[in-house]
Amino acid sequence: MSEKIKVLLVDDSEHIRRTIQLLYNDDETIQVIAEASDPFEAVKEIQLLKPDVLLLDIEMPKMNGLVFLKNLMTKNPIPVIIFSAFVNEGSENALKAFEYGAIDIIEKPKLSTPVEFNKYKNKLSAALQTAKNANVSPIDNTEKTFFKIEEKTASKFGSYFSPEHEVSYIIAIGASTGGTEVVKWFLDSIPEQFPPILIVQHMPAGFTQSFAERLNNSSKIEVKEAEDNEPLKNGCAYIARGDRHLILNKENNNFQIILSDAEPVNRHKPSVDILFNSVAEHFTTNSVGIILTGMGTDGTEGLKNMKNSGAYTIAQDENTSIVFGMPKSAILAGVIDNVLPIYKIPENLIKLVEKFITKEK
Repeated sequence: MSEKIKVLLVDDSEHIRRTIQLLYNDDETIQVIAEASDPFEAVKEIQLLKPDVLLLDIEMPKMNGLVFLKNLMTKNPIPVIIFSAFVNEGSENALKAFEYGAIDIIEKPKLSTPVEFNKYKNKLSAALQTAKNANVSPIDNTEKTFFKIEEKTASKFGSYFSPEHEVSYIIAIGASTGGTEVVKWFLDSIPEQFPPILIVQHMPAGFTQSFAERLNNSSKIEVKEAEDNEPLKNGCAYIARGDRHLILNKENNNFQIILSDAEPVNRHKPSVDILFNSVAEHFTTNSVGIILTGMGTDGTEGLKNMKNSGAYTIAQDENTSIVFGMPKSAILAGVIDNVLPIYKIPENLIKLVEKFITKEK
């Protein structure tokens, strides 16, 4: 039998600490090895016990959990799941937690029946399993330099990809665990005049609008949460809603976004496969499919269909992926044209778009 996942619970509520201990009493895969009521106690336990994962509250005495998270991930990275009642949908706390390096966010339990007890334990256990295998080592900053597009090229893009021009090229992106900051890094390197980008980031409903607004504030390209029946335009990145599949549709020679409330695919809604399959249906060689960090296999089947239709496909490499599951699945399936660290993907993509323009002339 494999060793149990060692969890350090950092929370000032004795009731919550007892509840979590009860959840994992005699569990065969997960053990709460220690508790701490504040970050200063947590530091001592981390040094002494070397836990695999931290369950970390936000509102605590002596030091705020987000401040502790930021310091911890800078000096001594360890997989952290934020465990708090103060991460309601769309909250600034949630976005900051992801920015500072949290693997996941789980709301504190509100348990009243055995069914709720087991359902919550399954959800938390899955998050702990993912966190245990996450790569939280800092990326080598000597190599993490993003591609800067030349002014001449940028102006050339404007004549093809201004919002007034017809959509002739498209980029589709899928990401899950660890993807929020990776998507931000990616979009920060994209020029203002660029083909439309459709993004499925596995996220709970309610977070995606705030996520899109945050990305829009830092990116040159416009970033927004996708809307149903919205026409697709150049110079814009569209984030799938956290409770709807994002589908590319074509009607009367115009492309539009459809939001679907169909059943989850690969346990996800939105699903990366749903997006990629819709792009494969309407675009051939003039499209790129990109799979980024995340747990599971969502996106592999869709990338296969995109590649078969003539699209170019890219996967994030293992060293820069927080969780290598989704990229690894696509790579092993033989549906990836290029495997790259995240900071090399924008350069590769911009060169592909340049090649398209040259061919069109």
